[in-house]
Amino acid sequence: MPRHASRIVPWLALALAIVGLDHLTKWLILSNFQLGDSVEVTAFFNVVRVHNSGAAFSFLAGAGGWQRWFFTAIGVAAAVFIVWMLRSHPGQKLFALALSLILGGAIGNVIDRLVHGHVVDWLDFHWAFLAGLFPGGHFPAFNLADCAISLGAVLLVIDEIRRMRRG
Repeated sequence: MPRHASRIVPWLALALAIVGLDHLTKWLILSNFQLGDSVEVTAFFNVVRVHNSGAAFSFLAGAGGWQRWFFTAIGVAAAVFIVWMLRSHPGQKLFALALSLILGGAIGNVIDRLVHGHVVDWLDFHWAFLAGLFPGGHFPAFNLADCAISLGAVLLVIDEIRRMRRG
């Protein structure tokens, strides 16, 4: 294996672990909850079963079906681009960590779209102060893949800020 290729193995392993953990949690939800079920865990958090045929915040969820393939294509294209970026920058640890998180999350949700035709979401946070923005104060449900993508995006911003400061 070429040296540069072996340097991305840990980053790809992290992405694969995220996919595995994401799908383990989704399997648990699909095995134990019916669509629409909700279990209160705390005063601000429920475990639910929601199917999202759109993207973030159910964007284009009611678009008639074409969005499944559109978001799948975006996810696959992003995954290919991220692997290429990891091959180009495997030694930049924070950058590669961010990309690995995004890669794992993207693949997790692409698999859902291919297998189910929608993404399985199950984390439901709600606070009264959000009532003006979201029905009943419930932030849109999400999953571990979404968490990984969001954390990866935050780390990309932090990495860029650090890079700019070093100048």
